[in-house]
Amino acid sequence: MTSTARMRPSHPADLPLTALADELSLVSAGADATATRVRGVSMASDDVLPGELFVGVPGARVHGASFAAQAVEAGAVAVVTDRAGLDVLGDLAQRVPVLLADDPRALAGPLAARVAAYPAQHLRTVGVTGTNGKTTTTYFVDAALRAAHATTAVLGTVELRIGAEAIESPRTTVEAPVLQNVLALAVERGATAVAMEVSSHALALHRVAGTTFDVVGFTNLQRDHLDFHGDMDGYFRDKARLFEPGQARRGVVVVDDEWGRRLVREARIPVESVATHVGDATEADWKVVAADVGLDGVGSSFTLRGPDGREHLAASPLPGLVNVSNAALAIVLAHAAGVELATAIDAVAHAHAVPGRMERVIERAPGRPLGIVDYAHTPDALVLALEAVRPITPGRLVIVFGSDGDRDRGKRPIMGEIAARLADVLVVTDENPRSEDPGEIRAAILAGVRQVRPDLTDVHEVSPRSEALRLGVALAGEGDTVIVTGKGHEPTQEIAGVFHRYNDRDVYLQAVADGLADAPPLQPGVGGGAA
Repeated sequence: MTSTARMRPSHPADLPLTALADELSLVSAGADATATRVRGVSMASDDVLPGELFVGVPGARVHGASFAAQAVEAGAVAVVTDRAGLDVLGDLAQRVPVLLADDPRALAGPLAARVAAYPAQHLRTVGVTGTNGKTTTTYFVDAALRAAHATTAVLGTVELRIGAEAIESPRTTVEAPVLQNVLALAVERGATAVAMEVSSHALALHRVAGTTFDVVGFTNLQRDHLDFHGDMDGYFRDKARLFEPGQARRGVVVVDDEWGRRLVREARIPVESVATHVGDATEADWKVVAADVGLDGVGSSFTLRGPDGREHLAASPLPGLVNVSNAALAIVLAHAAGVELATAIDAVAHAHAVPGRMERVIERAPGRPLGIVDYAHTPDALVLALEAVRPITPGRLVIVFGSDGDRDRGKRPIMGEIAARLADVLVVTDENPRSEDPGEIRAAILAGVRQVRPDLTDVHEVSPRSEALRLGVALAGEGDTVIVTGKGHEPTQEIAGVFHRYNDRDVYLQAVADGLADAPPLQPGVGGGAA
């Protein structure tokens, strides 16, 4: 598989358009549809294959119906849109069948699911939402599902994978027609279970409409995406959509924060609660009653008490208490999805490394620091990442980090303050500036740094990111740890609207190849230029 455009089942549907219109109460407003048959659904004009329906939805800048002519040229046999989209179509509506819906975005999922013959009904489906930990928890769940199912699928931020075959994922949760196509392809290839991340954007934009999950999980809710959701309450409401009847059958909720406790109170499906903070008085069905993060930096062990009072020894293959939480949630989710508890515990303990999540790229060695890549890009995630790494760092903790452009600006100084408080050496750089001036983003981060270190001791400001990471490695010596946060697995960096191939892991490995990780550490202030 090389792109989502080809992630279709090899035996697509062949359905009468008029029958689909009747089933979904669509209004005909274009050319005669009597003889039209449908083989698939797409929301992207460059993703359309011959015989498919094109769904044109309202966009932030332009209506999707503006691309209908391009879709028809590529082989689309009909268009589904709203009244505003019909106006955009103009004369095209006289040449191809057009079906109208009040909310075509909300309809896209059910429509694609119907055309794909409801593939989720043939899979054990587990969805994971929350601010932090979605990817790690999803991979842990997949490890447990693979212990009970011959073939599984994983859909999320890092990749779309069926069995051993994968492609890079375009977003955390793909658009509804792509999701249904991938699920149908998974069924066709013999998969019987799927674990997937479900973002708040996906829930607000109906990307998982048409899919009813067997089990869904909630990790936590922390400051992020407020540019989209408005405030934390709006963010919570969108996350909570996953725990609605028709969207999921049952849920598992981590209750370490007030948002999780609120979700347990308000969810309208059966839910089990999981408390993972040792010593916390919070009542829960499942509870972590002891944990040892270890000092080897590899993993953590913990004791999980179940609803029956029995205690189970378990482990996370990743360090830090945050990954105890992710592992505990994954075990309960997998068990709720039908995996034997002992099997789930063993599988999670032996799960493979998760790309870009506490990923050890440079192993500690004589004269060489430990080098870690982590996706932490919110204030709370940054705290958890640095607190997880500190106990396994005999020397100095060096962080290379930035913050995204065109996103929540309020978190930038908060990130700077956290890094200045919890790390020893800071290298402030660019993440994905997008349309913003990278220097202005860095300046906002440094404003927070100055709240802790007015004189900017051991603080460097470096751009581009590759040079910042190389400096971080050069500054570190034996016993030190270098952690680069914010981008994790991401294979590109977006600057001024252009996506450049870039990956933190690759830069780390090149630094090792160039001998930077074995060279004596630079003196403070050398090579990067203190801001």
